[in-house]
This record gives sequence, C-alpha cells and structure tokens, in this order.
Amino acid sequence: MTFKYEIRQARQEELAELPELEKAAGQRFARIRKLKGLSLDVTRMVELMEACSAGHVWVVELAASSRTIGFAYASVLDGNLHLEEIDVLPEFGGKGIGAALVRLIADFARQSGYPAMTLTTFRDVTWNAPFYAKLGFHVLEPAILTPGLADSFREEERRGLPNELRVVMRLGLGD
Repeated sequence: MTFKYEIRQARQEELAELPELEKAAGQRFARIRKLKGLSLDVTRMVELMEACSAGHVWVVELAASSRTIGFAYASVLDGNLHLEEIDVLPEFGGKGIGAALVRLIADFARQSGYPAMTLTTFRDVTWNAPFYAKLGFHVLEPAILTPGLADSFREEERRGLPNELRVVMRLGLGD
C-alpha cells in the first residue's frame, strides 16, 4: 500500500480526535501477554492543549484525505524536550511513519536549542525501546536520571506502568 502523508504541528481544534487515535494505537499492547491488564490511559485533554499552545503537538495526516493517522506530543523536562506520547494507527504501523515523526521532532528540538530529547518506554516491546535505539536513543541508568525524569518515571509507575518493564531513554542533539 503506497500513500503520502504530511507531518505538521497540530491546531487546537484537532486535539479532540487524538484520544481516540491513542486508544486505537494502544490496542497493540493488549496482544502482549506481560502487558495484559495494564492501564494504558489516554492523554488528558488539558495536557494536549498546553502542549499544543507551546507548539509541541504534531499530527500525521494522509495527503489524499486529511485523515489523521498519527500524532505525538512533547513537554519540556529538565531543559530537554521530552517525548510524552507517539501513536500511529495500527494499520499504518511499520511503514516508517513513527520514525519520520521522531526525526522531525528531533530536528525541531535541535533547532529550538534543546540539548537532548528524552522519553520513557517499554523495554522489550519491539516498537518501543528497540525502535528508539535504532533512531539513536540510549537507555539511561536510574542512578543518572535528572530529578524531573525520575519523578516522571515514578509517576508512570503510580499510574500502573511497572518500572521493571520500562526504561528511560535519551537522544543527544549536539552537533
């Protein structure tokens, strides 16, 4: 299947459709035995609105129909751009869209003067830590986490995402 898509910054009026897209993309996790039953909640609208106001929400749109098939949003955490969420609809997965989205956001972060991009993700899920490692991210040991990253990691565990299954990763953006 060949298709063209565009990645661009989101507009406030587009945010309402993103939680459903996030739910649909999250269904892939339900097929992983050790993740069954985990609470994979969707991003709160207030977070999306704040991120959009800061210019930190991107959407992936099919060129032919303007249908949104993916999105990502970021925050600023300890002086770095922190990738909070990235989702691509399952039927469009494995086609390079997620990688293109991450690369565009990394370019944005670099041009905006952030020294690094960070994220938290599942350690052994192929479209999580191994995917980000291919894009140049590396795992940070817990002992070297910045205060904000450590707090974020603990908060995710309080929300039901076990730390033993997850990692914190970083991509340096220096030349």
